[in-house]
Amino acid sequence: MFLGTYTPKLDDKGRIILPAKFREELSSGVVMTRGQEHCIYVFSTREFEAVHEKIRQAPVTDKKARDYLRVFLSGASAENPDSQHRVTVPAPLRSYAGLDRDLVVIGAGSRAEIWDAEAWETYLAEQEAAFSETDEEVIPGLF
Repeated sequence: MFLGTYTPKLDDKGRIILPAKFREELSSGVVMTRGQEHCIYVFSTREFEAVHEKIRQAPVTDKKARDYLRVFLSGASAENPDSQHRVTVPAPLRSYAGLDRDLVVIGAGSRAEIWDAEAWETYLAEQEAAFSETDEEVIPGLF
């Protein structure tokens, strides 16, 4: 499970060093793709295959499912960490997420997310009020 918040830097070659707590899960490869709210989703290869299988089960006749599948998969890129635990963030994904040098990598359970640091701070500030007001209608059975 991916948990926590980390602040790696993007190097001149478009690489980041994976947070130490994520390395074991991601050591055999990662798949990055467009995430919602203009972040980058980072899955282990195994988890991406499971997500893809769920998406694949959506009916091809459903336009929303087709649209989601196209956007999700067309931005996907399989990457392998190097011996120094760095992974390249492909240029199209860096552009999509507006990544600059300062990043935030968060754990989001079954995936990690890469955010531009300023975008993350803005998002978090906007969501904290709603978070404090969350009730069981949002996540049934949680509280």
